[in-house]
Formats: sequence, C-alpha cells, structure tokens
Amino acid sequence: MVVIFTIALVVYPQQGFEAGIQGLKVFWDIVFPSLLPFFILAELMLGLGVVRGLGVLLEPLMRPLFGVPGIGAFALSMGLAAGYPMDAVITSRFREQGLCSRVEGERLLAFTNTADPLFMIGAVAVGMFKSPAVGGLIAIAHYISAFLVGVSFKFWGRKSEPTPSARLSTSRGNIIVRALREIVKARQEDGRPFGNLLREAVTESIMTLLMICGFIVFFAVLIHILDISGITRVIGYPVLLVYKIFGIHTGLVKPTLAGVLELDIGTAQVAAVTAAPMLQKLALVSAIIAWSGLAVHAQVAAVITNTDIRMAPYFLARFLHAALAAALTVILYFLGVGRVAAKAMAVVPAFNSFHLAASGGPWWHVMWSGLSTWVWVVGALVVIGIVLAGLRRTRVIAWRV
Repeated sequence: MVVIFTIALVVYPQQGFEAGIQGLKVFWDIVFPSLLPFFILAELMLGLGVVRGLGVLLEPLMRPLFGVPGIGAFALSMGLAAGYPMDAVITSRFREQGLCSRVEGERLLAFTNTADPLFMIGAVAVGMFKSPAVGGLIAIAHYISAFLVGVSFKFWGRKSEPTPSARLSTSRGNIIVRALREIVKARQEDGRPFGNLLREAVTESIMTLLMICGFIVFFAVLIHILDISGITRVIGYPVLLVYKIFGIHTGLVKPTLAGVLELDIGTAQVAAVTAAPMLQKLALVSAIIAWSGLAVHAQVAAVITNTDIRMAPYFLARFLHAALAAALTVILYFLGVGRVAAKAMAVVPAFNSFHLAASGGPWWHVMWSGLSTWVWVVGALVVIGIVLAGLRRTRVIAWRV
C-alpha cells in the first residue's frame, strides 16, 4: 500500500501539493488556534496540582458512572471543549504520572474522544448544512452516545486487571478542603518553578501540534490521491453493494470512504451530496464524527505510544460510538429535537462565537468558544460532584469497578 501510494504521488505531484496546502490551511486556521491554549493550560493545571484537586471533587461522579478516577472529568471536559485529540493527550499524561491504571486509561479514551461544539455547531451545521438545527441535533446525539459508550465501558477489563485507584476511600471531612489539600500536595510533589513549568508546557504543546499537523497534511494528500487515481472507486464497490441492499443513496459511498479516513473531508462531502435524503446525510455525518477518522486514530496512537494503553478498546469504542450516534440521530430527527435545540441556542449568547468562528471570524472567537465551553462543563461537573459527595459525606465509600 505504501509503494502504491508513493507511485501515485509521483504520478500526481501537483495535485498532491495542492492537497497538502489545503490540509496545512485547515491546521493553521482551525486546529492550531483552537488546540494550543488548551494544550498549554492542561500542562499548567497538571503541574500546579489543579487537576488533582478536581479529581477529589469529581470522584463521586466519575467512579460510579464510568469506573474511572475523578481526574477523568478533566479529560472529559477538555475533550468536549477542544475536541480531538485533546482527550488522548491528557489521558496519556495521566498514565505517565501514574494517576490512572491502564484499564482506566482505556476507559477514558473510550468515551472522552468527542468532537467539540465549534466543529459540530459552527463548521458542520452553519458552514456545511446552513442550518443551526442540524448542529443541535448532531451535537445532542453525539454526546448522548458518548455517555452511553462510557457507561458500557465501565465493565471493560473488570476481570483482566485490578485498577490501583479502585480502593477504599477513608477520607472524611469537607470535600472542598480535601481538594485544596490535594492541590497543595501535588504542587509540592511537582516542585518546578512556574517559569520552567510554563516553558515546558509551551514546548510540549508546540511539539504535539506539529505532530498533529503532519497527520492532517498526510491524510489530506492521501484522500485526494486515492480519489483522482480511481482507487477510491475500487475500494468503495463493497460499500456500494451494501448501500443498494439497504436503500441508501449511492452518492454517499464516496463521502463514506472519505469519512473513514478523515473527519472534515468526509463530513464536507456528505453535505455536498444534494440528491441524498437529509435524514441519511445526517445519520452518516453523525457516524463519521463519532468514528472520527483514521487520521485522528493515528494521532491518538502517536500520543499514547509511550504508555501501555492499548488501541483495541479505542477502536471498539469508536465503532460503538458511530453506531449509537447514527441511530440516535434518526430517533431524535423524528422527535424534532433539532428544531428545539436551534431555538434554545438562539437565546444563548455563548453560541454566537461558534457561528462567528465558522463564518471566518477572527482567531480569538475560536479560542473563546472552546474556553467558554470548558468553563461551563467543568462548573456543572464540579457542582454535581459536590452534591453527590454531600449525599455520601456520613459514610465511608468503597468504589468497586
């Protein structure tokens, strides 16, 4: 396959160059400004001990629901706000620092690998489908199906590996005080001056983003070369037969194959098939976003390469997420959830930044949309965690995974 692709690239050098430029433009205009601040903030919060404090606050929520430690909520919130592959970067850091076991890391990757609202509401709904209602429908189906995947994967690895953090918690007292103590303890264990911490955070973030840039450019060229060389038509013949059997519009075969490889290109091609029924297009887009594409899978594999976290559970979770997202999209479509979500978003000022960023607004709209989302998600999770801890404060809790 590598030899064939190399020959095709030699035969079509100009087309490959232009596809690489387009991939680089996507990285520079969207990925870089949206991910860089989150990468730096994640490293700073880990070094300052904030993540350990959030873990104490959110343990009563994350452990019974998903079978992961409370710090998993940090990976979840960052994934919701910044999108792929933010969750993998944070999960990898957790594993390297011994904050989670291998099984817990695999569970985290299973359900925290989500698209950000900016992409679904701004880029897909407003930019591609020209309809905010589409964004609300896809986003709701996407996050509900991710939650269901997380609950399902709570049972992953229960017998194969005992998790270090599944232990009896004997800590009593005010949960906020315990969280503050954990922050101080974690900061003392890290010990790096803030200047060094900031420098290393920026350096690590830039290196990770350059790796992501390489994957985006490579897969942009790969998809274009496969298309113009005719290889896509050969690969897509089995998919064509399946679509004919189930009555799915055959014009969606090419976008399906593109979506298997790369998320953005696949969703854009689906939206461009005007002859296909809208319901089929929405279900396919939801499946592609949940699957996230082999380009994102490669990024995740590269990020966790220094850990013992396995990719097999991740692939299984992506298949399950894609199937659930497509099914939920169909159900919610007939229930009219998209129209209700669009009306709700119209009265929430925070969603305006999604529209501005998708319509070519300045770069700070991209960052602000992600940061505001993260603040709301973390705030909601912390409140729920404190409430649950208050309901259990008179008992010693044994978490069983």
